[in-house]
Amino acid sequence: MIILSLQSGTSADGIDVAVVEATTSGDPATPELTLASRWTRTLDWEPALRARILAYADGESLDAGAHTALTTAIGQGFADAAASAIAECGLAPDLVVSHGQTVFHWVEDGRARGTLQLGEPAWIAEATGAPVLANLRAADIAAGGQGAPLMGLFDAAFFGPAVDVASLNLGGIANLQVLGADGSALAFDTGPANVLIDASVAEHTGGVLGFDRDGELAASGTVNDAVLAALLAHPYLEQAAPKSTGRETFTLEVVRNAEASAGVRLELPALIATLTRYTAITVADALRRTGPEVRTVVASGGGVLNPSLVRELAAALARDSVSLRTSDELGIDPEFKESLLFAFLGFCSWHRIPVSLVRGIARIAGAISPAPHGFTLPAPLDGISRLRLVAATNPGGGHGDD
Repeated sequence: MIILSLQSGTSADGIDVAVVEATTSGDPATPELTLASRWTRTLDWEPALRARILAYADGESLDAGAHTALTTAIGQGFADAAASAIAECGLAPDLVVSHGQTVFHWVEDGRARGTLQLGEPAWIAEATGAPVLANLRAADIAAGGQGAPLMGLFDAAFFGPAVDVASLNLGGIANLQVLGADGSALAFDTGPANVLIDASVAEHTGGVLGFDRDGELAASGTVNDAVLAALLAHPYLEQAAPKSTGRETFTLEVVRNAEASAGVRLELPALIATLTRYTAITVADALRRTGPEVRTVVASGGGVLNPSLVRELAAALARDSVSLRTSDELGIDPEFKESLLFAFLGFCSWHRIPVSLVRGIARIAGAISPAPHGFTLPAPLDGISRLRLVAATNPGGGHGDD
């Protein structure tokens, strides 16, 4: 089957689109699943719409009418991106999986209470002629889980049983997947990856720049140890895993409070150098607490395109004798690993396979918006025995940090 995956990360820097072919082999009830990337691209949000998304995610109040207009506009943006992908690659999807645009992840007293992803899927179904799976996190939250991160589902299937490997995704928020000998994965958000870096760059440049391209700002700055210490005192970092967070927790106010605590106002290069090291240290500290036997971390996400962040992370992990690799060494495009995750999740839900983020909780993820002329579900499967990946046959281009 052909699955079209759509997602936009917490920085809303573009719509990641991937067209993925899913095939099965072996045992008909619990087959081996192969995902082959056929087309990938990151398409820009219209600038004014991106500004509305970020303003809402950062706390701007909207009435019911404005909220409706925003989720409609986001859904239309996803629909246009999907239609463009179909026209360019020439493959019609059997299923579209739309993660949507996260604007809030509600965590209270360490427990996820709800999550909000915008982008009305009916527009996508109308534009593509295919059913759309959306609202992927809610079932897990309702069952008592965190609803995030979802990457552990993919990595448990891809890596299989392991005790010395963990995966790391560096989007707006950093999430870590510590693999277990029983084939499970402890997946949780460690804290910020790019979200504070991006927001600080945008604030200091008046929106002229949106991220630290090639890590140049961090490389030109000097880390301020006092500000770093204040940042490391954030209470989220001491919470036990599994846990989840979002940009509503790690805001620019966190940065301003850290500067105030240290009695300084940093110039941009020093601030970005400090925030870059902050990401690296929080990841390494989280791994030390939850996976001390891990010897290799495989990183993906837009953050691996930042050489300064990669250097800081490699140095922080090396203190615990942990090596850092990037997912492209395993044939997985770092910018589109999440797209493969959503294709994998779509295949599972389409075949009524429950997935589990937390031991003892397994639910079928998402809700389906029908295709314009209806849809027919295939026979259910009992599970997936193994996940294999095939590299893109006509690679597209991506950008950004999610």
